[in-house]
Amino acid sequence: MLEVRGLHVSYGRIPALHGIDLEVPGSELVALVGANGAGKTTLLRALSGVQPSTGAVVFDGKDLQARSAEERVALGIVQCPEGRQVFGPLSVLDNLRLGAYRRGGVDSARTLERVYELFPSLAERRHGAAGNLSGGQQQILAIGRALMAQPRLLLLDEPSMGLAPRLVAEIFACIRDLRAAGIPMLLVEQNASAALAIADRGFVLEAGRVVLAGSGAALLADRGVREAYLGL
Repeated sequence: MLEVRGLHVSYGRIPALHGIDLEVPGSELVALVGANGAGKTTLLRALSGVQPSTGAVVFDGKDLQARSAEERVALGIVQCPEGRQVFGPLSVLDNLRLGAYRRGGVDSARTLERVYELFPSLAERRHGAAGNLSGGQQQILAIGRALMAQPRLLLLDEPSMGLAPRLVAEIFACIRDLRAAGIPMLLVEQNASAALAIADRGFVLEAGRVVLAGSGAALLADRGVREAYLGL
């Protein structure tokens, strides 16, 4: 589904990513873990086309490096951003509709019903202001908004950030449901143990480089990963 080879990103003269190589096979959940500043969000921004990069990014056989962020969304790469970034004064329904904007309304009604089936709480609050939702509900709304674009690859950036433990469990249950639905995902998450526990495979980033890769279970059991990122 997605193949990245030799991806480099710099902010001015400061390098942020140093030749990243990774793959996201179809229908798999791939976790990307690492400390703050490791380059996880930068990588997602590069894949989305909002951060200039060099190297090869191939999605479903198509070279993306010359394609804009808008074109990448049209091809099916959709990012759910860090910090939720919902439109607070707008209703839940209008936030969801904005997710389908690029599609021009094609099949949006059916997609909306599917989102409501996945997240009944959004259906119940559809006419309320998004800004009145709890942090966990806003995160679910952000994921629902991304699903409205009918992603073929969903990029999730720190979905559990700032949430209480009970809400974190709810968000990861939601991610498991998406995985069961067959949606390929690249998950960036500081809660490494929770991310690797549900991931088919994972990559560990350190200072802009991939330092470890393997199945989610293998990385979760790796002594170095447990000591460095899981506090065990």
